[in-house]
Amino acid sequence: MDFDKIVEPIQDELKRFEKFYNAQLNSDIPLLNTVLRYLTKSSGKHLRSTLVILTSSLFGDVTERTFIGAAMVEILHNATLIHDDVVDESSERRGLLSVNAVWRNKIAVLVGDYLLAKGLMISVDNNEFDYLHITSQAVKTMSEGELLSLEASRKLDIREEKYQEIIRKKTAVLMKASCEIGAIAANQPQEMIAKIGEYGEKIGMAFQIRDDIFDYTQSKNIIGKPVGNDLKEHKITLPLIYALNNSTKSEVKHILHLLKSKNIANKDITYIIDFVKDKDGVAKSQAKAEFFANDANESLDGIKDSSIKNLLKEFSYYVVNRSK
Repeated sequence: MDFDKIVEPIQDELKRFEKFYNAQLNSDIPLLNTVLRYLTKSSGKHLRSTLVILTSSLFGDVTERTFIGAAMVEILHNATLIHDDVVDESSERRGLLSVNAVWRNKIAVLVGDYLLAKGLMISVDNNEFDYLHITSQAVKTMSEGELLSLEASRKLDIREEKYQEIIRKKTAVLMKASCEIGAIAANQPQEMIAKIGEYGEKIGMAFQIRDDIFDYTQSKNIIGKPVGNDLKEHKITLPLIYALNNSTKSEVKHILHLLKSKNIANKDITYIIDFVKDKDGVAKSQAKAEFFANDANESLDGIKDSSIKNLLKEFSYYVVNRSK
């Protein structure tokens, strides 16, 4: 399913937003401007800001309030990506060198901090304090999720419940916030804000599971991170959890032994990837992602049928069927 086809009906709004967003990323500091331009060049599909615009469109016209909220979540998302790459020591992001790989950790951390402050200040400067409350809570929760993830990696925690808690905090919370902000921009009541927030959270769960599947699918497509990257960082995600749940005690012991290696060898990564596929870890994870996507669409029940509602449903199918 092609993302560009899905968002084609809101192309005018997306073009207007792009101009608004780029205007927020101007600085008088040459080095900062250079890094920000690099980020703009290497940015992805702006899924979170697109969710803000789609959600706002669901309830009425897209206004500058919509763009303010969309810019906030996109800037904050980029801040977290930069910090994540520093923490994970990642040298690639979306097929290009990461900010920390080009400018080293110190500059990357400072730029991430700048974007974090910039994202929050947009709401203050425009008196959008509801946005500030939602995004501040989201950033706090995402930090908790990252710490939970690091703890789970150290302990090699293979419980699905822990995995879901981590991805809900690390990923789903910002997509939930994106949808809530879109509803707030359209002056919706709290009940509707919460309802559309449920959709966003479930989309986020489906999105992250699909993202984690990519770590086990040898593909030529360039995605956010290299294949096998999670394994190199000793991260146990859903495909491996399902595979281990379908294994003997000796197989589980062997896989966990490999993961405990300080510098896991490429041949061991290949072995684990094949193991996960053979044990149906990928297939079962895909089924779980589709479950969350379907659940997300059910969250839209009770909202008046419209072309935008159909786009939101298509968005959920895109999330779990994308190839990059």
